[in-house]
Amino acid sequence: MAEGRRSRAVMDLRDRVLSGEFPAGARLYEVQIAETLGISRTPVREALGQLEREGLLERVPSGGFAVRTFTFDDVADAIELRGVLEGTAARLAAERGAEPARLHRIEQVLDGLDRATAEESYDFGAYEALNAEFHALLAGLSGSEILRVEIERAARLPFASPSAFLRGQQGVPAFHRSLIGAQAQHRAIVEAIDLREGTRAEGVAREHARLARRNLEYVMFEDRSLIDRVPGLSMVVG
Repeated sequence: MAEGRRSRAVMDLRDRVLSGEFPAGARLYEVQIAETLGISRTPVREALGQLEREGLLERVPSGGFAVRTFTFDDVADAIELRGVLEGTAARLAAERGAEPARLHRIEQVLDGLDRATAEESYDFGAYEALNAEFHALLAGLSGSEILRVEIERAARLPFASPSAFLRGQQGVPAFHRSLIGAQAQHRAIVEAIDLREGTRAEGVAREHARLARRNLEYVMFEDRSLIDRVPGLSMVVG
């Protein structure tokens, strides 16, 4: 029961931060949040600590927490770091040789992504879910648990995750074409791993992450009406 209250508090508080209901820089206190959520202070205390570990909040020396603020460069750096780590994972998977079962599973996901991006059956929801699975599988393909955990940590900020800007682009002209291009890169990464071409696998994986940076630039500098569609971008200032 206590774990359920804690989980609900974490999810509720996270949603309010990512939606901008608690804007960047806002001060948050246990009593205030407990009253807002209508729950006791203990699960709120735990939820605030969890969001601090996720990087969404920061502790204020005088007491309480504040919603973190990020600059454009912060977000770009987070995306670049994820790309470097995913590139390393792809290279090591190629050099070490991926386990056949893991390689088979990621190839199944690729087939699903092909179906999701087909002209006659474009399925955004399926693409979003399968894209997240693809990147999770890629992170573990080398067999390095250390690297998998670090990739997960790098993608923990919502706007640095592999699927961060997908929802933001839905309905935007040329979005479907961009998905097809991203899927071509997915296949190139796995093909390079299968052929034991480490340098190629790393290079394509790093270039693939840069798609997210280009999407970030589009949202931040060309069509800011899309900001509300991307969880967490309300925390980016300047």
